Amino acid sequence: MKYFALILFFVLLSSCYQVERNCINYKTGLFESTVIIDDVSYTSTFKRTDRLQVETFENKTDSATVRWINDCEVVFKTINPKNMAEQKDIHLKILTTTDSTYTFEYSYVGEVIKQKGIAIKLN
Repeated sequence: MKYFALILFFVLLSSCYQVERNCINYKTGLFESTVIIDDVSYTSTFKRTDRLQVETFENKTDSATVRWINDCEVVFKTINPKNMAEQKDIHLKILTTTDSTYTFEYSYVGEVIKQKGIAIKLN
């Protein structure tokens, strides 16, 4: 009986905490994202439509096509890459959502090293 109560406790505890992922709310809109790399914070703004994302970072604007793999994962392909790094596609996965933000991880397609950040929906 003790073991049953212990197992029931853990089942109830784990079922009460579920990560919210309403990713569909973040497929389009105007956003601001922040990523911290080596203790340095980088912020950019971007507008995403069903097929295009236009991002401004450090007064430079880039455009990428958008291809959703599922409701929470997307691949970006830079439209006019200026160097080898920009030729690589970027895979982004939404990890959690709130009513106005989402946390994400991203990496170049096929690479293991991932960065994490947070995006705020502005509209």
